[in-house]
Amino acid sequence: MMLRFLRGIVPPTKLERDLALQSVLSAFATGSFLTGTAVFFTQIVGLTGSQIGLGMSAAAFVTLALSIPLGRLTDRVGAKRLWMISAFVEALLYLAWPLAAGFVSFVLLLAVLACVETAGRSARNVYRIEVFPRDKRVAAMAYQRAARNVGYTLGAGTAGVALGIGTREAIIAVPLVTAALLLVNAVMISFLPPIRRTVEVAAGPDVHVSPAALRNRGFLALSVCNGVLSSNQVLLNVVVPLWLVERTDAPQTLLAWLFGTNTVLAVLLQVRASRGADSVDGSLRAVRWSGWAFVASCLVLSVTHETVGWVSIVLIWVGHITITGAELWQSASDWGFTSELSDPSRMGDYQGVWGLGYQIEPIVFPALYTFLALTWGAPGWAVIAAIGVAAAVASHPAARAAERYLARHGGPVPVTTPTSSLETT
Repeated sequence: MMLRFLRGIVPPTKLERDLALQSVLSAFATGSFLTGTAVFFTQIVGLTGSQIGLGMSAAAFVTLALSIPLGRLTDRVGAKRLWMISAFVEALLYLAWPLAAGFVSFVLLLAVLACVETAGRSARNVYRIEVFPRDKRVAAMAYQRAARNVGYTLGAGTAGVALGIGTREAIIAVPLVTAALLLVNAVMISFLPPIRRTVEVAAGPDVHVSPAALRNRGFLALSVCNGVLSSNQVLLNVVVPLWLVERTDAPQTLLAWLFGTNTVLAVLLQVRASRGADSVDGSLRAVRWSGWAFVASCLVLSVTHETVGWVSIVLIWVGHITITGAELWQSASDWGFTSELSDPSRMGDYQGVWGLGYQIEPIVFPALYTFLALTWGAPGWAVIAAIGVAAAVASHPAARAAERYLARHGGPVPVTTPTSSLETT
């Protein structure tokens, strides 16, 4: 029993363990800063809450506009090289945060940081697809996501200590610690095995150049559907906390237990939830499960406005657990789709298009879902559920269209070979 449990949380191969460790370190770094952003930006940079929100929206629009060019950069520079460079530049940008003063410098630094993070995320995702054989990719990504949840928890704890001390020096130390950890992260990436990538390119008038990812309308539509389904994060981090505080009689201390439950379940169950999602059919099955969990959450949470006492606490907890299920299955389908439906000769380009859905999510859904839930109540939750159902349903024809397009127009298949094997020792 214990061996089976360890297999569910400890990666079986050295390369998977190395990438999981890197994921812990990276999430540890960014998680520490994210936890203390509100305090840092208000007390150190001198911003108001509305200025912070406006600046984040501006950065989101910039990365939305640049998502595809930044993705294509991976195809030109190389996945590992761009990932390592991005991690190093990201560390330097965090060192600059204590120097920021006022709204303009905040927006500029945040926009540049968001672009660097987007380029690094695209390169990392391409590397993870290329470094593993087809039948290992989804499971490896699941282990890394579970590891990231561990890192975020460590980061939150570290930031909590600094915020508990509360002095200006302690708060300024948070981005400096983040920068130091990201520098170590860049070094770790440099030691990962490089990938030898060769693409057969024909010569002469019959040369085949695969079309840009934007022309694959099925894949573009699928990226939007995935972005909608990923709005489970908005429910987890924005809507449910506000709903609990403003519309239920549940104690606010329940929020800490909810977030803790989410983290524990993500660590323990992400690999299990990803089983079978290493094909288009398996990914679509995960989408259906994610959609059902999304709907169940909305239905359960919508009634807590009328409940009292322990009934409210239990129902909110159940609703939060089902949202976590939606999150785990959506992540699994994400990895399966990008692995199976990306043109192998344009991996970075396809990552850029896939990122469009994720860029739309923070722009649209926080305001929309908050308005629907807090203003309309139960009918608003029904609309949110309908949005999730629509995305899950539309994912099926979109995935099939992307599959047919790739069969017709896919470019030459590159041969990617990591220089180290996937040994289990």
